[in-house]
Amino acid sequence: MSKYRKKPVVIEAEHFTDENKERCFNFVFSNAFPGIDEAGRPCLKIQTLEGIMTASLGDYIIKGVSGEFYPCKPDIFAATYEPVEE
Repeated sequence: MSKYRKKPVVIEAEHFTDENKERCFNFVFSNAFPGIDEAGRPCLKIQTLEGIMTASLGDYIIKGVSGEFYPCKPDIFAATYEPVEE
């Protein structure tokens, strides 16, 4: 079996919280629409390359290297990404 390492790539992301719903919606602009999840909380329905995915409060919304958007659960985000100091 061969092994591979993920290339280091800098991405843009927003943490989707109740306080910055509008900022997240503006981040994904025409690729998403606001919604309400099963618990009655705000969410974003994001058009991804795999179809529509839901970003729940607490998720991160990532802009991929090709300009695509997708949601990511906070534990996966923390295990995969680290802040970039500019």
